[in-house]
Amino acid sequence: MANRIVLNSISYHGKGAVNEIPGEVKSRGLHKAFICTDPDLLKFGVTDKVLKVLETAGLTYEVYSHIKANPTIENVQQGVAAYQASGADYMISVGGGSAMDTGKAIGIIINNPEFADVRSLEGVAPTKNPAVFTIAVPTTAGTAAEVTINYVITDVEKKRKFVCVDTHDIPGVAVIDPDMMASMPKGLTASTGMDALTHAIEGLITKGAWEMTDMFHLKAIEIISRSLRGAVANEPDGREGMALGQYVAGMGFSNVGLGIVHSMAHGLSALYDTPHGVACAIILPVGLEYNAQYSGEKYRDLAIAMGVEGAEKMSQEEYRAAAIAAVRKLGADVGIPANLKGILKEEDIAFLSESAYADACRPGNPRDTSVEEIAALYRSML
Repeated sequence: MANRIVLNSISYHGKGAVNEIPGEVKSRGLHKAFICTDPDLLKFGVTDKVLKVLETAGLTYEVYSHIKANPTIENVQQGVAAYQASGADYMISVGGGSAMDTGKAIGIIINNPEFADVRSLEGVAPTKNPAVFTIAVPTTAGTAAEVTINYVITDVEKKRKFVCVDTHDIPGVAVIDPDMMASMPKGLTASTGMDALTHAIEGLITKGAWEMTDMFHLKAIEIISRSLRGAVANEPDGREGMALGQYVAGMGFSNVGLGIVHSMAHGLSALYDTPHGVACAIILPVGLEYNAQYSGEKYRDLAIAMGVEGAEKMSQEEYRAAAIAAVRKLGADVGIPANLKGILKEEDIAFLSESAYADACRPGNPRDTSVEEIAALYRSML
């Protein structure tokens, strides 16, 4: 079986990268942008950085911002209607995973109207046409939605999140500008950064991992582990490092999948509205312990990438413990809670465990699992 890699056709990296947007738009003969963003980014002027670039270039746009932190089916449906009424011929998604995931779903439905029922996009939907041409501009250093073929939507009625995987949804152009991330508050920087680390680590040990994706994931872990503390302190080098590290992680995991840390985190966000990155960060060390004996020597590579001194000479037991300890310390250093106390309720564990087992990320886990084992992992964090 051949291994597949799907990436953006074009991506820009570095300070001032947003200034490349008009050239990409004009070279394609496009006229009006549908700006998919969230209300807080509008309120605090972050989206304005892109809007001013468009205005200076004489490009028109319409803004859609009815998006929740965990975007819902309704957000997508309203967005489809707004796009159809706007007269736009391309999209710019400005935001974190919420804005970019919403934009992906809108773009897919516009060009594949037979999937107007948003739930029909769950899993690997057999869409025929690429989404509306999209330029993705991340404002958080975590989800890497700008380079992935995945998006996640919340089904409020059923109290669950569902994962959609579609090569047709990847943005045509990604613009990774650390200046767009400079206004992220400390807590959001920490949680999205730990989400990026989780992407890289789960991608490294997932069943589908291979040499090329290992290259992406190990480099991402190295960059994130040295940059996240500085980014939380709002240091320019840390911000720039995280902007790159999260993207590199996305290049890998988008192509090989994740594991039970993400499948368990999705349920917490859907049921309690827990920030996705916080949920991932709390569960990650527990997931690493659970998967340790099923990941070969990869924890040595993980420990080295995390900066553990002397990991090359450690025994298997030592480097596994050291890798997990390094992950825990990074989470603690950036203010991530140590457990799920105050978040998880015992009476919800059965529902959450069944949801996690049914989640699209679960089959990629290196260790085969069960509803009962997932329930035990949840309980271990109470």
